[in-house]
Amino acid sequence: MTPDDVTTALTAKFGEAAQHSPPDAWQIETDDNRLLVISTGDWLRIMAPVMPIAEAQPFLAKMLEANFDRTQEARYAFYEDVVWALVQCDFEHLTPPLFEQAIDTVLTLRSQGADIFFSEILEGQLTQIITAAKLQGHSLEDTMKTLDRLYSEGVMGEMGESEYQKNAMASWRRQLERLWPTVDVSQANR
Repeated sequence: MTPDDVTTALTAKFGEAAQHSPPDAWQIETDDNRLLVISTGDWLRIMAPVMPIAEAQPFLAKMLEANFDRTQEARYAFYEDVVWALVQCDFEHLTPPLFEQAIDTVLTLRSQGADIFFSEILEGQLTQIITAAKLQGHSLEDTMKTLDRLYSEGVMGEMGESEYQKNAMASWRRQLERLWPTVDVSQANR
């Protein structure tokens, strides 16, 4: 691809939101997206800000694991206190379909933000709760009663007998029912 090909592809995808800063940079800003494309010699970087590093602190280890396990050609990168979704491509061998795919991958990582990592951490904590309950011989119902008591006593936050507490307990129940059968405490005893 050439810089003109990049301009053409970005304009086709984003319309007037695609702005070219000759000779080597493009920026796209829409209500939903912010995307930067920068040519650095033989390489083309396609990147989008995900979140401030300060907000990402609890998830940084998970992001690095994702770089190794799941993100394929994309990476989470850290620069100037921002977490970026980034794909670097060999400019000379880049084709329009690969460029389109790289853009979509970066925008997908950006739109996911930390949600997937938050869910993984939450699931890990729920699994720990289930393991502890099962090791103590508690059933799902016993565990729900304990959680309800902790909420009622204010240990889990001051909610009183509110609609919020009912919703929180319903959410706990859904997640515990989903994960309860997957936790094998016989493995935890070893």
